[in-house]
Amino acid sequence: MTTLQQQWLVPHWPGLPDGVGALSTTRRGGVSPAPYDDGMGQGGLNLGTHVGDQPHNVARNREILRSMLPGDPGWLTQVHGTAVANLSRLGPQEVPEADASLTTTPGKVCVIMTADCLPVLFCDVEGKTVAAAHAGWRGLAAGVLENTVESMRAAGAGELMAWMGPAIGAYQFEVGPEVREAFLSGAVDASGVRHVEAAFLPIEGKPGKHLADIYGLARYLLHRAGVQQVHGGEFCTVSNSGRFYSYRRDGVTGRQAALIWIK
Repeated sequence: MTTLQQQWLVPHWPGLPDGVGALSTTRRGGVSPAPYDDGMGQGGLNLGTHVGDQPHNVARNREILRSMLPGDPGWLTQVHGTAVANLSRLGPQEVPEADASLTTTPGKVCVIMTADCLPVLFCDVEGKTVAAAHAGWRGLAAGVLENTVESMRAAGAGELMAWMGPAIGAYQFEVGPEVREAFLSGAVDASGVRHVEAAFLPIEGKPGKHLADIYGLARYLLHRAGVQQVHGGEFCTVSNSGRFYSYRRDGVTGRQAALIWIK
């Protein structure tokens, strides 16, 4: 294992086929200065071109990441929506407006960037189709995970599994009533309502405010979509400033990435 792989995350993902690679970067291992640094005074691996970092820093950081991959990442213009891009049908320079991507082509790399939103990586059990989805609360409530699952199945995927990467933790994600209502309105039965309500903890002294468990919400939605093997969900971007970028914590900050590919 290289030094960079030790600084980043190789998902603990039981059952991931040998022919599939997955990786989640952290803020470590790059060249960007504060506020995009590694949290310890060294260069940070900011991968976002839209956050105020100097373009040459981002380009160098992307080169560092590219050196660890079998091909160029399929970057997206993420808009907190539900569109899913099929990288197998795109040219190498195309950057579609989408919040998820999939591929059935070896060497194509699905990638999404986050700084508190939930990254979800997908793979079918045979290792023939992979995908990555960006799930902030808006996209999560609107169906980005379900759309990704449906798109993978339309591309020929069989039984699916998923890994949830670093995101804002359940004790850090304070939300207003509109967030809870967005998920409750999508609950299709009493069981769904129960699962949604369990993911929101009322905050004492703050009427209408809740702490939201984005991992719990995603797990419920994935199970409802037929994805029973769901792993990950143990990190908090906000509370670990030495490892992850967090927009909620810092405001001006970088972006880390979650990636998956067929070898």
